[in-house]
Amino acid sequence: MPGIPPGDQSTASEGPELVARLLLIEDNPEINHAFQLALSQRGHQVDGRYLGGETVTEVNGPHPPELIVLDLMLPDLDGLEVCRRIRTTSTVPIIMMTARGDDVDVVLGLEAGADDYVVKPVEPAILDARIRAVLRRGTPPETSDAAPADVLVNGSLQIDRKALTVSRNGVPVALSPTEIRLLLELSSNIGVVQSREQLLRSVWGTEYLLESRMVDASIQRLRAKIEDDLAHPRHISTVRGFGYRFDRIPDGS
Repeated sequence: MPGIPPGDQSTASEGPELVARLLLIEDNPEINHAFQLALSQRGHQVDGRYLGGETVTEVNGPHPPELIVLDLMLPDLDGLEVCRRIRTTSTVPIIMMTARGDDVDVVLGLEAGADDYVVKPVEPAILDARIRAVLRRGTPPETSDAAPADVLVNGSLQIDRKALTVSRNGVPVALSPTEIRLLLELSSNIGVVQSREQLLRSVWGTEYLLESRMVDASIQRLRAKIEDDLAHPRHISTVRGFGYRFDRIPDGS
């Protein structure tokens, strides 16, 4: 079948907690069916669709998907526009599939709100691994006795580390699993500069250590949601040549 190398017969090696109800949007019927079959064999429940508009409708339906695999090139709406529309109402994880490994396509997809991307042709085992990596970010992070206080108030921002909720000026902020993980990692190290490599290791995992653009795009999206003035961010600072730092805002300022 086009787009999928033959001979991939492996099955899922991780527990059932990392399987999900997936919505797969791919307009090539053969590739769509092949991915449905392969991912179903790995324990996922997969619904296939051929049009982007169907996805936007289903995300807010009675049985929303737990993760979306979204092709960039679709006959009605392109994947970028679908992703943007989904992000206006939902934080469901999205993995973008692109036929080109072009940096421009990848960055545009991440900036539109995708949590991850794969370049076609991609083996089902690789796609499954990326799906599980994204799902893993949605699980509560491990805590220890030395962990920071459960609730952090920083200026207009309030982060509840146990409930995994965030509010700004008293209004709830909807964050994707990747964004909440990133914010928790940064805010757990107030005043400490963390490199892109450190953040990739902590939030995404070691298999992402060469994907620094994932950090930059996620920081940009996170700032758009938590900063009062995006042109002058106060919570997350860029330290040029080094990485990013979460800053303490003095009380009353």
